[in-house]
Amino acid sequence: MVQKAKILLVDDRPENLLALEAILSALDQTLVRASSGEEALKALLTDDFAVILLDVQMPGMDGFETAAHIKRRERTRDIPIIFLTAINHGPHHTFRGYAAGAVDYISKPFDPWVLRAKVSVFVDLYMKNCQLKEQAALLRLQLEAGEAASLGGPLLGELSARLAAVEEQAEALTKQLDDSDEPGAAATSAHLERKLAGLRAALDALRPGAS
Repeated sequence: MVQKAKILLVDDRPENLLALEAILSALDQTLVRASSGEEALKALLTDDFAVILLDVQMPGMDGFETAAHIKRRERTRDIPIIFLTAINHGPHHTFRGYAAGAVDYISKPFDPWVLRAKVSVFVDLYMKNCQLKEQAALLRLQLEAGEAASLGGPLLGELSARLAAVEEQAEALTKQLDDSDEPGAAATSAHLERKLAGLRAALDALRPGAS
């Protein structure tokens, strides 16, 4: 049974959290609520998340400060953050969001389909990443046990095929983002490219003869 990915929803307004849950329920993943930045940071101490949807305007610790804490932690710094804001922001406000480490910055009211599609990409990337790590660990055990000849080749081929499918999906998304006028397109594309490049490098390092 494939374990579901966790998506962290951070907003101080219960009705907003309810709306996000309604939009993202179709993804059939585990949705975790946090009503403050402090509550979000507490959840991140124990659980791994595929993506974080973070409201900008919150009493106490706002979204920018929360994101700064997330990016300072080794455990959580690579989790993609999508900022959600009701503020009629200008370029400076948007820049502050990306400077805080967001991969996207979406203004309310937003298109539910677009939000769900963007979250789905990061969930798929996270799930494939988890599968690749598990299978890479299995392959290392097999290599250490001297089973590379019989099992290493087929498993490497399966890993490569899985990663190629994710790369194809990410390439399609990148093209879609490049054709859009969204200010966060470049940041989202860059994040995907970095994650996929890291996975491909790790997979190549497992091949026979790799140094």
